[in-house]
Amino acid sequence: MAITKILTINDSGVKFAGKHLEQAVSYILDMEKTQRGRLVTGINCQPGKAYEQMAATKRKYGKTDKRQGYHLIISFEAGEVTPDTAFEIIRKFTEEYLGQEYEAVLAVHDNTAHVHGHIIFNSVNYWDGRKYRYEKGDWAKKIQPITNRLCEEYGLSTIEIEEHGRKRNEHYKDWNEFRDGKFIWRDMIQRDVDACIMQAESFEEFLDLMVEKEYDIKQNKYLAVKPKGMQRFCRCKSLGEDYTEERIRERIRLESLETYAKRNREQNPHTIVPPEDEFLCRTRLTGIQKTYYVKICRLRHLERLPYSKAWQYREEIRKMQEVHEKYLFLVKNGIHSLTELIAVRDNLKEKAAECGKERRELYREKKQMEPLFAVADKMEELAPAERSWQAGDDFFEKEHFRYQALEGQLQSEGYSLEETENLRKKYKDKGSGVYQRQREINRRLKMSGDMIQEFTENLERARERQDREQAEKERKREKQDRK
Repeated sequence: MAITKILTINDSGVKFAGKHLEQAVSYILDMEKTQRGRLVTGINCQPGKAYEQMAATKRKYGKTDKRQGYHLIISFEAGEVTPDTAFEIIRKFTEEYLGQEYEAVLAVHDNTAHVHGHIIFNSVNYWDGRKYRYEKGDWAKKIQPITNRLCEEYGLSTIEIEEHGRKRNEHYKDWNEFRDGKFIWRDMIQRDVDACIMQAESFEEFLDLMVEKEYDIKQNKYLAVKPKGMQRFCRCKSLGEDYTEERIRERIRLESLETYAKRNREQNPHTIVPPEDEFLCRTRLTGIQKTYYVKICRLRHLERLPYSKAWQYREEIRKMQEVHEKYLFLVKNGIHSLTELIAVRDNLKEKAAECGKERRELYREKKQMEPLFAVADKMEELAPAERSWQAGDDFFEKEHFRYQALEGQLQSEGYSLEETENLRKKYKDKGSGVYQRQREINRRLKMSGDMIQEFTENLERARERQDREQAEKERKREKQDRK
C-alpha cells in the first residue's frame, strides 16, 4: 500500500527566492539515505545540478518569484517493498504524471522502517514556461490513481479513493483510527449518552448533563457532540439508530435502567460476563503466560475510570490492548517458556521467507504476461469504437481493424480478451492474498521478537538482582565473622 502526498515549495521571502527549493533538493539527495546515490535519478535535468537547471528555466521565462516547486512523497508500508521496487514505481509515476514537461529529481530513502520516495519538480514548465497548477481534487482524480495502478502492477495493496479526496481502505481506516485514539471515542460517547438519557427528565436536561461531563454540543441539522480531547465533533446519528435526536427524545421519555439493561441483553445475547473471582480461579496458566496475564490484571483499573476522562488515559488503554494481544498470542500458540517462544519466532521467520519467495515468483510470472496485458489494455481503449463499428458506424473502420489485429495477437498466444482479464485478476487476487498473509506473519514476528527482548532483559535484571543480593549476604556474613 502506497500513500502519495503533495507539498508546495514556496518563495523564501528573502533576496534568494529559491532557498527552500535548493534545500529540498539537497535533502532528498542525501547519500546516506539513498545507498550512496544509487537510488537517485533525474528527468530533464541532472540530479547533481538539478537546482541550477531549474533556476535557469525560471530565469528564461522571467518567473523567479512566488511558488518555486512541488514536493511529492510516496510512502510504502513497512516491509512491503524493497528499495529497488519502490524506485521503479516512483520513476514510472514521475514519467507518467509529469511526462517531459517539468524538470524533476527523484530519490528513494531506505533509512527508515517505511521505504519512501521523494519527487521534487520545478514549478515552471520546461517547454512553454507555464506554471504548474494544482487544483482541488487532483489528488483523488490524478495523483493517487496512478500510484494505485502502479501498486497493482507490482502486486501491492491499494488505497480506496472516496469523494472529496479522502483515502480509505479497511487496513488504513483501522490503523488511522487507532493512531488518533478514535477506538475509545465511540464506546465512550455511547456510554455517556446512555447514562445521561437515563438520568434526564427532558431533552434540555440531557444536554445539560452532557455539558457537565465536559462535552461541547452543536445543534444544527444534526445533533453533534465533542468530548474533551477529541479534535472534531461526532454526529450522534453516526453512533447508531438509537442515537438520532428524535430517538434520544423518545428514549428520555420511555427508558429506565431496567429497559436499558434489557435492550443490551437483547442486542448482545451471547455476551457472558463471568464473576471475576470465578474467572481467576478457572484460569490455568504456566510459565511465560503468567507474566502477561499479571500485566492485564494490573491494568484492569482502567475499567473503573470514568469514560468521559478517557482522553486522559489514552496511552494506558493502548498499552492494555498491546499486552492483551501478546497474552492471546502466547495462549493460542501454546507458548509456556522462553524456549518455546524462540521456536515460534524461528518458525515465523521461515514462513516470512516462504511468503517473500512466493511473492517474487508471482511477480516474475506476472512480468512474463505483461505483453498480453498491454494488448488487452489497448483493446479496452478501442472497445467503444469497436462497438460503434459493430453498430454500423463506418467512421471507426480504422479502429476496427486495429482491434481485430490486437485480438488476433492474443489468439496467437492462446488467449481471448476475457481469459486475459481473468488471468490479470487471478494474479492480482493471489498477490493480494500473499501480501495479507505476509503482513500478518510480519506482525506476529515483530510481536514475538519484542517479547523475547522483554524477557531477555527481565532475566538479565533478575540475575543482576540475585548477584547484588548474594554479594550483600556475603558482606553480612564477613561482618559477622569479624565480630
